[in-house]
Amino acid sequence: MILHPCFPQPTSTFLQQNFKNCGFYSFKNWVNKKLKHELRNCYSKIRAVETDPTRLENVPAEEGSRTWPSPLDEVPFWKREFPSWHNITTVGPTGIRKDSDLIHIVHVTAEMAPIAKVGGLGDVVTGLARSCVTRGHKVDVFMPFYECIDRGQIEELKLIDTYSSYYDERWIETRVYGGVVLGIHVVFVEPSNDFFTGESVYGGSYDEMEAYLFFSRACLEWLQVCGTEPDIIHVHEWQTGGLPLLYWDMYHYLSLKKPRIVLTIHNMEHYGECRQEQFSKCGLDGSVYATEEKAVDDRTIGHNPERLSLLKGGIVYSNAVVTVSPTYLKETLCSGWLAGTLIRHRDKYFGILNGIDTEIWNPATDAFLPAKFDAKKVEGKKQCKVYVQRGLGLDPEGDIDKVPLVVCITRLVAQKGLHLIMNAIAYVNLLGGQMVVLGTAPDARVGREFEALAHSHNQGSNIRILLMYSEELSHMLYAASDIVLVPSVYEPCGLAQMIGMRYGAVPLVRKTGGLADTVFDMDDRLQPEMANGFVFEGIDEGSLNQAIDRAFSYYRQKPKEWRGLVKKVMGIDNSWNNTAGKYIDLYNSVRVGDQ
Repeated sequence: MILHPCFPQPTSTFLQQNFKNCGFYSFKNWVNKKLKHELRNCYSKIRAVETDPTRLENVPAEEGSRTWPSPLDEVPFWKREFPSWHNITTVGPTGIRKDSDLIHIVHVTAEMAPIAKVGGLGDVVTGLARSCVTRGHKVDVFMPFYECIDRGQIEELKLIDTYSSYYDERWIETRVYGGVVLGIHVVFVEPSNDFFTGESVYGGSYDEMEAYLFFSRACLEWLQVCGTEPDIIHVHEWQTGGLPLLYWDMYHYLSLKKPRIVLTIHNMEHYGECRQEQFSKCGLDGSVYATEEKAVDDRTIGHNPERLSLLKGGIVYSNAVVTVSPTYLKETLCSGWLAGTLIRHRDKYFGILNGIDTEIWNPATDAFLPAKFDAKKVEGKKQCKVYVQRGLGLDPEGDIDKVPLVVCITRLVAQKGLHLIMNAIAYVNLLGGQMVVLGTAPDARVGREFEALAHSHNQGSNIRILLMYSEELSHMLYAASDIVLVPSVYEPCGLAQMIGMRYGAVPLVRKTGGLADTVFDMDDRLQPEMANGFVFEGIDEGSLNQAIDRAFSYYRQKPKEWRGLVKKVMGIDNSWNNTAGKYIDLYNSVRVGDQ
């Protein structure tokens, strides 16, 4: 999903500066200048909704007590008081049958939603873990105890023990904490040096490569110290790609015999490029792995010096390797620096589509929404749309039912199709639609480009570009949107289109990776029963514009059919209930049977 710090959003004493940074402040100034004129125009349109039998004031008391927001509010509507995450849901879906052959799974990860979420990795770890717990399996999540984590989001947090883990010719005193996050037992690893300090998950002043190498060994060291041997150690991405090497070439010889290793690759873009001397600091000789068959980074062959790839080493040394959609598996076998390695290990390489946690993402119970709704009773979605429109100052001209709201929630990086997002902003505005972009840009140059767009568009009544991230606002935007836009150049899986459908937003996507596995075009005559969105294949603006034209035409000219499509996409099961079973089957295929 989206890069953002994991510390809470700033309080009202910092609001003005925050608004300036996210592109919202200039809009607020504009509202102050034109308040009387704009609110008079907006009032008559909003009254049409307020006098409807389904107006906000007529929903249940706990929802109806909310007041209509305004862009002039001192505290933006997405920063109002909401229940904490562990009060929203702490258990998985009900009615799921327990598995008969139960196993112990340990996830080793750099991210976990909601406490340390940067992108989709955090959502996947939490969703998969919760689903396996629901099936009766024992699941632990091991992760760094980042300084930025809000400890208030962790239940039953306590110090378990202190031990020492090796790094760079010395033993580092390390504290281990235990806690519960959304019903999952989490083990937090906190070294006494400066690793994992700072205001955000990534980008601290320490060397991230060395920090994650330390973390990978520290997790194995802790399992050895406490005498725990899980059936499966499930590692994720390059950050923990060194763990399989440490396990098989060190800890398997020391004491850990039972575990088998599964690696999930969420995005092949990051290889975990590592100098041999860096890798040697974890206690293994880096030069031993500088071969094409092991872990040398193929991009550096013939260079001086050649480097290692932690992700490649993880592929070679894991018992099974998974990527996050069947189509992305095919794409990675055909292109990219790791294609040769994946082909050599094709017999253990699998594509399993991600899911979404349908308890966390549930418009019928979502505490962040001003009105609840589901596939059988969708009226609350209209209330959510008007609520967001009022809060952001989006003032549709004419019949609001003819003005589709497009939402794009994404990290603003090249992978996500930046040129297409910029084009969509202009084209949606030209067509008289509305669009909200929510996300941050890690690259300063990209950030400046979108800041300029925000300055240009946020003073109007159709476009809002918010260069920030808010979990609460993302829930509201999915609920308010008519169309969720995902124009990625490549997309290993993608969660936005699945979450959008869960909230009744029709997906408009580029045909790639997991998007091709989950969204099927309305005009595809070969499989009309699968149709659930609008798809384009090119990476040019014209291809995107044609898809937007088709979606807007369908929305405006076929309102009855659109309502049917909304109900259809809300009924599609993209939950972890289906996907987790495939992971359990994979775990069972590689684990060591009971002795």
